[in-house]
Amino acid sequence: MRVSNVVPKWYHFTMAMNLRLSPEQSEALKKAAAEDGISMQEAALRAIDAYTSRRRERLLKGIEKIKTQDAELLRRLAK
Repeated sequence: MRVSNVVPKWYHFTMAMNLRLSPEQSEALKKAAAEDGISMQEAALRAIDAYTSRRRERLLKGIEKIKTQDAELLRRLAK
């Protein structure tokens, strides 16, 4: 029997995952979610969305920092 016959197709598009938190992280997430009136899952999803949406901005800032701080080195390497 092939795995593709066992695993439903939808699983590959909306895959579930387990998130292992320390007891302290779990309690902090539970408290924060309760304060916002949302589930722990919704709070985690919002945090992931916020983190991933800032990735490009962080990357561009990092590149700009390198261009500024290492301008002379980059000019020498370009020769």
